[in-house]
Amino acid sequence: MFMPKEHRLAIYKLLFAEGVMVAEKHHDRKKMHRELKLIPNLHIIKTMTSLVSKQYVKECYCWNHYYWTLTNEGIIYLRDYLHLAPQLVPTTLIARPRLVPNAVSFDQKDRGVASARPAEDRGVYRRLERPATSIWNKRDDAGVGSNDLVFRGGFGRGNRNDNK
Repeated sequence: MFMPKEHRLAIYKLLFAEGVMVAEKHHDRKKMHRELKLIPNLHIIKTMTSLVSKQYVKECYCWNHYYWTLTNEGIIYLRDYLHLAPQLVPTTLIARPRLVPNAVSFDQKDRGVASARPAEDRGVYRRLERPATSIWNKRDDAGVGSNDLVFRGGFGRGNRNDNK
C-alpha cells in the first residue's frame, strides 16, 4: 500500500517511544488514529501488519481493537531504522518503583486515629485453639458440615417409576 514516508516515520517513532500501539479496526481512509491525528487508521494497520510478518511486533486482536507490542528484534530494527542511540529503550521496558500504600487509610491518619478497632475485638471471632493431643468431634462445630448429609429421593431425571 502506498503511504507517505512521513506517516511511516511517525508510526515507527510512536511505536518505539511507547513500546505498544493500539488501533481500532476501521479500514476506512477517513477514520484517523487517536494519537496520530493526521494519519489514517488504515496506514497504521497496514504498517503494523508488515512488522508482524517480519516478527518485529506481536499482534493481539480483542473487541474490535488491534494491540501490537514490540519484540526484542523489533527494538533493534527500529533503533537502526530511526538512527537512535543504543541506550534508548521503549517506556514499557523502563522499570518504575511501585508505591505501596499503608494499611491505615489517609483519612484515619489525618484524624489522629491509630487503628479502627482494638486488637481484642478480633479475638472474639476466632475459633478457640484445641490442644493437639485431644480428640475432638467435628460435629461440635457450628456451620457447614455440622449435620449429617441426607439424601432424599426426588423427581429428578431417572427417579420416576415409569419403567414398566
